[in-house]
Amino acid sequence: MRKKRFEKIEKMLEIPQEVCSNTPKITITGFDELIIENFKGILEYEEFFVRINTHIGIINVNGYQLGLENMTNDDIKVTGKIESLEIERTVEENAD
Repeated sequence: MRKKRFEKIEKMLEIPQEVCSNTPKITITGFDELIIENFKGILEYEEFFVRINTHIGIINVNGYQLGLENMTNDDIKVTGKIESLEIERTVEENAD
């Protein structure tokens, strides 16, 4: 019940969901840059493959010459030649 009340307040104030929750936000700029906000950690990193854990699932980035830049506690930037992006859902969202 409390969660629904906060969701209504957030909606009225037009606060983006990723600001008030752990929901990841993915921003892609062309095929060369990807920024993930609200990530939990790096699971695997190679020059051709990156796996990033989020609160709702795992984000897999495939490409080549991949690098990790501008990492903070909440945000990470993946650069390089991005060829594909896959999201594995690991948390079932409530249908309340």
